[in-house]
Amino acid sequence: MSEMKQIDQLWILPTEAGYKIGLTAEAQEDLGKITFATFPKVGQTLAKGDSLIELEAEKAVSEFSSPLSGKVVAINEAADQEPSALDEENAWIAVLADVEPTEFENL
Repeated sequence: MSEMKQIDQLWILPTEAGYKIGLTAEAQEDLGKITFATFPKVGQTLAKGDSLIELEAEKAVSEFSSPLSGKVVAINEAADQEPSALDEENAWIAVLADVEPTEFENL
């Protein structure tokens, strides 16, 4: 598998299940404590640039765009229930499958 990549304050890690996407430490620092999150739905197909997640936090309200096109096969259920879980180191948002490998390589 390829190495982790970072783009637009998100990290992307290829896994057997698909491409796992999460918030970088820089994004977490810029946001502060996360209080509310709107996740994509499992089964939803996202195009690159579509809204991946909307976050409300103490320092900012931010929307993060999907860095890849693909189908959401998993979301971070713990963070969906308790958004502060996204404050943790290496917190992930979702896993996308059916992604063209070249799209990841070209990030």
